[in-house]
Amino acid sequence: MTTETIDPAKAEAFAGQMVGILNGSILGLMTSIGHRTGLFDKMAVMPPSTSQQIADATGLNERYLREWLGALVTGRIVDYDPARKTYRLPPEHAASITRAAGPNNLAAFMQFGALMGNVEDQIVECFRNGGGVPYSAYPKFQQLMAEESAQVFDATLIDVTLPLVPGLIERLKAGIDVADVGCGQGHAINLMGKAFPNSRFVGYDFSEDGILAGKAEASQWGLTNARFEVKDAAELNETAKYDLITVFDAIHDQAQPRKVLANISRALKPDGVFLCVDIQASSNLEENIENPLAPMLYGISTLHCMTVSLALNGEGLGTVWGEQKARELLTEAGFKQINIEHVEGDIFNAYYICRK
Repeated sequence: MTTETIDPAKAEAFAGQMVGILNGSILGLMTSIGHRTGLFDKMAVMPPSTSQQIADATGLNERYLREWLGALVTGRIVDYDPARKTYRLPPEHAASITRAAGPNNLAAFMQFGALMGNVEDQIVECFRNGGGVPYSAYPKFQQLMAEESAQVFDATLIDVTLPLVPGLIERLKAGIDVADVGCGQGHAINLMGKAFPNSRFVGYDFSEDGILAGKAEASQWGLTNARFEVKDAAELNETAKYDLITVFDAIHDQAQPRKVLANISRALKPDGVFLCVDIQASSNLEENIENPLAPMLYGISTLHCMTVSLALNGEGLGTVWGEQKARELLTEAGFKQINIEHVEGDIFNAYYICRK
């Protein structure tokens, strides 16, 4: 038997790395609490304050708040003045963890950690027995996705994302037919409907709750050019109907992604455009090692995106299907022109502009 020599320095460094992961995992939950309670938003506009002053300003329990602050101070998220016993959220930190940060608000993403933890036992069983965990095991997932995507859509959809397609804004202003497949709660459809009143929009999703939310928002905004329909993308059966079809981060967790893409290709008019926004990554593990989001992406895939597909006896592409695999599947679906765009400041997504 060969005995492998251990490098003490490497072992010590890795132990330190694991301590950081342990602390970081708990700080992720603390950050989620800070977001959900509005503490970060409130502290960002307050002067240095005691725990009681923060409790009074937020209406939250001081004892819980003080213990939470202990984690945030030792985690180097909140500054603390021991002489005055005051706490301060530096503006440099607020820029990444408050709602005012818009799509840069990383605190909102931390909510997924708690959600994924709820299915750990079921995932362990899948490791042992195969299969998957169904969408129904994630009751808050669509709500959290709607919150996260709304921040992005509000900031970038009309002014950044749609202009990536040459001539699209002019066509939308003139009036075209648009479908969003896997629309969730329909915020993107409603934003486009409001911005381009001459165009006609439809959102498809298999979630009845999502469709109801989209309809409610459209009604609230007084939109007459946006409608919603409960429909599984794998059952989309239309031919040459749309000038533009969009999908936002919804292909990689489909049970039947090849069928969905083929359906989308068929539903496009001959001169139509498919705008597919999905995770920016490589299909090759070795090319993702330096991606700062890769551990999170593979982890989210294990805990959600891959497993919900496998639960439906699906392909299980996973979150990190990558640009190479995406090109393969898009080509197989009949798209001959596939351009991949990237937006400065967006390290999450790749933007596929596809034509037949």
